[in-house]
Amino acid sequence: MKKATKKQETTKVTKKPKRDIKVVNIVVSTSLNHEIPLEKMAATLSNTEYNPEQFPGLVIRIKEPKTSALIFSSGKVVCTGARTMENVHLSIKKIIKSLEKINIKISIEPEVKIQNIVASGSVGMDLNLNVLAMKLENTEYEPEQFPGLVYKLEEAKATFLLFSNGKIVCTGTKSEAEVHSALEKLIVNLKKVKA
Repeated sequence: MKKATKKQETTKVTKKPKRDIKVVNIVVSTSLNHEIPLEKMAATLSNTEYNPEQFPGLVIRIKEPKTSALIFSSGKVVCTGARTMENVHLSIKKIIKSLEKINIKISIEPEVKIQNIVASGSVGMDLNLNVLAMKLENTEYEPEQFPGLVYKLEEAKATFLLFSNGKIVCTGTKSEAEVHSALEKLIVNLKKVKA
């Protein structure tokens, strides 16, 4: 019985790590090329928050797809919460439709620029964060303050949060392809340290 258990442990270690990563938030910016009367918008639409004394932008919450956007009087928009680019475009269309309720017609197709993609997943192996903090460059690890290790992966322009159970959060990338590429580079670096 003990031999079988040892063999299982060995196969667990040599097995290719089960890694997966999914986009959980896409942050984009765009411009509607139109002045927006934020006070009128806040007074007319129920799904908005506007406190100009605290912050110059208006927050609009969209139920489907579940996203939020900051709208500025200049017509600049920052949209967050979407998990796909399709949902980003759908959210912006809904914002434009909301503006029609206050007689603002946006005739352009807004150009959307990805600012940041947040993805979460797993590297498929347990991580010794103390060892990683010593052996990897560009890390921050303060276990008394936060249980994760922050690892800036310069070559991928990505920042990872690593947890001892192998769970990860990736931020700083600008496309889904960059997320997967950053994950591959992370795995390579982790294997170098583990070897």
